[in-house]
Amino acid sequence: MSTPIPVTEETFSQAGKVLAVHLSYSSRAAQRGRTPKFPSYFMKASSSLAATNGTVERPAGTELLAFEGEIALIIGKAARRVSVEDAWGYVGSITASNDLGVHDMKYADKGSNIRSKSGDGYTPLGPVALDAATVDPAKLRVQTWVNGEIAQDADTSELLFSFAQIVADLSQQMTLLPGDIILTGTPAGSTVFFPGDVVEVEVTDLVSGATTGKLKTTAVEGTATFADFGNQPKVTDKDKEDAYGDRESAGLAPKLTGKDVLTDAIREQLASVATATLSGTMRKHGMNNVNIEVSGATKGMQRVIGTAATLRYIPNREDLFKAHGGGYNMQKQAIDAVKDGEILVMEARGETGSATLGDILALRSQQLGAAAIISDGGVRDLDAVSNLEIPVFHNGPHPAVLGRKHVAWDRDITVACGGVSVQPGDVIVADSDGIVVIPPAMVEQIAAEAAATEENDEFIFAMVKRGHGIGGLFPMNAEWKTKFNAWKDAGSPDLDSWAL
Repeated sequence: MSTPIPVTEETFSQAGKVLAVHLSYSSRAAQRGRTPKFPSYFMKASSSLAATNGTVERPAGTELLAFEGEIALIIGKAARRVSVEDAWGYVGSITASNDLGVHDMKYADKGSNIRSKSGDGYTPLGPVALDAATVDPAKLRVQTWVNGEIAQDADTSELLFSFAQIVADLSQQMTLLPGDIILTGTPAGSTVFFPGDVVEVEVTDLVSGATTGKLKTTAVEGTATFADFGNQPKVTDKDKEDAYGDRESAGLAPKLTGKDVLTDAIREQLASVATATLSGTMRKHGMNNVNIEVSGATKGMQRVIGTAATLRYIPNREDLFKAHGGGYNMQKQAIDAVKDGEILVMEARGETGSATLGDILALRSQQLGAAAIISDGGVRDLDAVSNLEIPVFHNGPHPAVLGRKHVAWDRDITVACGGVSVQPGDVIVADSDGIVVIPPAMVEQIAAEAAATEENDEFIFAMVKRGHGIGGLFPMNAEWKTKFNAWKDAGSPDLDSWAL
């Protein structure tokens, strides 16, 4: 174990670049609800570097100053297009860092984080660095305390991308010079702190027990407001959620999905009504564009109720298909990611000149518990798909594979299927009569109203069957409403024999 290296002003003066990773810990990715395939980055000003025992200003008029305890890599020798296998050898030392940011200004730079993350003092480092050659990068621990209470505690075994991969990846596009600093991302637990709060970050070598010591930063309230010749602070619910780490901590109501609202009682109501009744009920609430239009249904009138998972195809372009169409592509990833009770909704632009699904992937969806698949494109192996248990809604058969017309591009986003916008988590009710998309926040009300309408229509149908004219009955006038209410008060007996 070598002697720790003090982090000083000289350390800061040697830092030509400060690079930071967006998402790198699995716990943080789970909070954000997305797991990137590759690392992505942003830059911070070298003037944001600061030493331990300093203060950081929360600008006047802002409220969302957040800490992010991280492990910082300090480059030891120039690295350009180095391999993953060799990359760790280019790191000189590691230390504790705090990737501070004020989320009130995050909107202003469309992802670059210049104004939100590059304020003076927004990148404290130290107090000492450990020689990278003496540590195993896969066996490091980062901890963060706020006012003495632990807030973050993770080790590098949960990294999505190794430190070596990050160094090698960045070196593909730029020369990493001695003194450059890479902030390697934060685990779950990052949140807002306030003037007077003290945040401490420490990195520990789990093998030797060597530590960077606690990096200490105290928040203070700023007095200068942002001038009107530049962007002003602005806070959205999404900013609050990101800054605090989750909606509950930010004091926001939970974001509803179909899984949150599809109780057994609501499922029963939805199953008891025609899709036409649901569609009509949605229209009463000003929702006209909720009916997915496709021509085929492998299970006819079998009712399907579930929550949407989504997959988007873009028009085929040969170079894009070559890069994204083969192997474990986005189509296969989406199929493998479908969960019990979900309906996979595929946006294929109504293009029927190629298939979007075949029997093997349909079978895999069935095995995973998918409630159904909806595609506004074609289906291969339609006979075999029709013989599976899973209902598939489609725009007709086609023998061609994806690459003729489609590239599977992305998933878990808002898509357009059969002329309707569908978001992940939307509730879908479908049979061969129609497919209705219901936003989660409306499900309880729509289900109750549709069930009441269905009961009303059942009564009218029975009365017409008994020979009554539709004048005054459809819709019901006061006299018929009185009889209808009497029937309900009697416990809704058999209408064929019930005495009016």
